[in-house]
Amino acid sequence: MPEITLRNITKRWGKFFGVDNLSLDIADNSFITLLGPSGCGKTTILRMIAGLETPTTGQIKIGERVVFDSDAGINIPANKRKVGFLFQNYALWPNMTVYQNISFGLKNIKEEMNKFDPAAKQTVDMIHALANGRRIKEEVEDCRGKDGKIDKNKACIKLIDTFTLSMFTAKELFGLGIHEAADPNAAAKEQLAVYENKLKTIKDAYKAKGQELNDDCYVMQNGKVLREVRKLTKEEIDSKVRRVSRIVKIGMFMDRYPAELSGGQQQRVAIARTLAPEPEVLFMDEPLSNLDAKLRLEMRYELQRLHVETGSTFVYVTHDQMEAMTLATRICLVNNGVLQQYDAPLDVYNRPANLFVADFVGNPSINFIDAKGKQEEDGSLSLNILDGVKARFFPNDKLDMNTWFANRDADEEKRKRAEAERLKDKKAVEKTNKDEVFKYHVAKVEEEDFSIQDEPVITNEDFVIAVRPEAIAINPDGQGAAKTLEATVYGAMPTGMESTLKLRVGEYLLTGVIFGGVTYSIGEKLNIAFGSTNILLFDRKSGKAVCAGRLEV
Repeated sequence: MPEITLRNITKRWGKFFGVDNLSLDIADNSFITLLGPSGCGKTTILRMIAGLETPTTGQIKIGERVVFDSDAGINIPANKRKVGFLFQNYALWPNMTVYQNISFGLKNIKEEMNKFDPAAKQTVDMIHALANGRRIKEEVEDCRGKDGKIDKNKACIKLIDTFTLSMFTAKELFGLGIHEAADPNAAAKEQLAVYENKLKTIKDAYKAKGQELNDDCYVMQNGKVLREVRKLTKEEIDSKVRRVSRIVKIGMFMDRYPAELSGGQQQRVAIARTLAPEPEVLFMDEPLSNLDAKLRLEMRYELQRLHVETGSTFVYVTHDQMEAMTLATRICLVNNGVLQQYDAPLDVYNRPANLFVADFVGNPSINFIDAKGKQEEDGSLSLNILDGVKARFFPNDKLDMNTWFANRDADEEKRKRAEAERLKDKKAVEKTNKDEVFKYHVAKVEEEDFSIQDEPVITNEDFVIAVRPEAIAINPDGQGAAKTLEATVYGAMPTGMESTLKLRVGEYLLTGVIFGGVTYSIGEKLNIAFGSTNILLFDRKSGKAVCAGRLEV
């Protein structure tokens, strides 16, 4: 499978930038999720790679092939990019059977492909199956009903799955009656000689023309497979349909109509239809959003398995961060058309690049605590949090805040100069949907109305501490009192495996997740500590992550 490369991709409508200067490298055989809130540009990115949307500027490559380049005037249409697209709406034809839905697109393919001999392929498959007459009888006998009769259709599907055959070959194999013989191995061996002679005749005919057949029954000459512009044969179409139906486990539903299938089965049909043309890349736009919660979980496992079995590159759009965390090899988190972070799921969770990423990923949401203070000589930061609580933050790695601030200011100045330079171009358009520092939420018992308050003056002494719910440790015995805070249980939601607590500290509310079957009562007094080295420190002015460390109060 090819690598996908996006360079400086921008898509705008007038002065609204749907995607703003996006550069991305998607490795082959990866599972990428495009994650972000509604309207952030996820689907637009997907549609631009697939060729369903034309970028305003930039370059897109699939493998070594440039499929879009605004400067060179290249824009290869979607049907020539060899990609598969699975929509939120499965769009199955209601008047077609499952088989017809999957095969529909294959019948319309006409392009240069390897020269193929379907008769030889069918003969080779028969030879392969006839090598084991007893197995043929076992599979067919397994389809005998209570009335003693064999269900031919079911038997053919069993033969298809066992020997990797097309339906045409399976029917021919069933018609030989091997299952009816007293000695199925002897009967199969007798038929085997017939098909071996048939294959020899076919190969001799090609040999007379200076050609030969390879193991896949493609015609070769002078060591190279011959190419011709043609449509797929019925044998090829059926083989492809049966192959993908085995992958998604819908082989028994080929004669059913979509209305006769469950939501999960319909989704599998849509996946099979997308996989049948063997696309180089598979794009999925929120394909599980129409399913109930239990089925969505099951289909996540199916998609993981499908990714491994097909070896394809998957690009998956979702606004559900749980789907992104569980499915992806890497998460591409987007907001307001701008790439926020592109990392492995656990890196995005444990080391978010900014306040937006920290807030968006994680359920329950992360706790934000305003902090004010400065760095001490030993490298730690003395902070004032929660309206007067003295705290000390110890970075995991060596940190010089003066250097960090200087680099932050230099990066901002560089960004402003680049934007000013871009706007000098007469064709350049100023972005109306401006990028702003994410307005994080600090939970309080009584929420304040910030709309009537003046914007605070932010200095280099203003920070934000972010604490994941599982990093809040309960210390009911009160040991180590110097490093704990007194909290009151404001709300408790036990689920059996864990309990989610709302903890009141002064006028502030913190969310904690406590594992185990312990029951907490509202109003109960607890001692809490921040028991982790994954406490996050953010710069309030820029919203960027500074570092991770531990927090002592």
